[in-house]
Amino acid sequence: MTRLVFIEPSGNRCEIDAADGESVMQAATAKGIAGIDAECGGSCMCATCHCLVVDAANPLPDMQSAEADTLEFTAHQMHDNSRLTCQLTVTPAMDGTVFQVIGR
Repeated sequence: MTRLVFIEPSGNRCEIDAADGESVMQAATAKGIAGIDAECGGSCMCATCHCLVVDAANPLPDMQSAEADTLEFTAHQMHDNSRLTCQLTVTPAMDGTVFQVIGR
């Protein structure tokens, strides 16, 4: 299991254990993280799983064009550290990564 940290829109800080191989979005929704709505079910179309990567011990995989396009056209607060959690697969290298949930 990999430990991920989410800062919910309310400011509440939640640490969860995520199974390697699942998406960060799946891990967050399974644990009830507020603000991760995942309306499109992980198909990279809605940006309702948009988070900011606040801290990561290791670099995350590069963003692919579909993720960049979805963020550009649907995210209401895009930043340089924006990511769609549906496009990030949990790996041991992500242990301790901190995500700020944008919410709506």
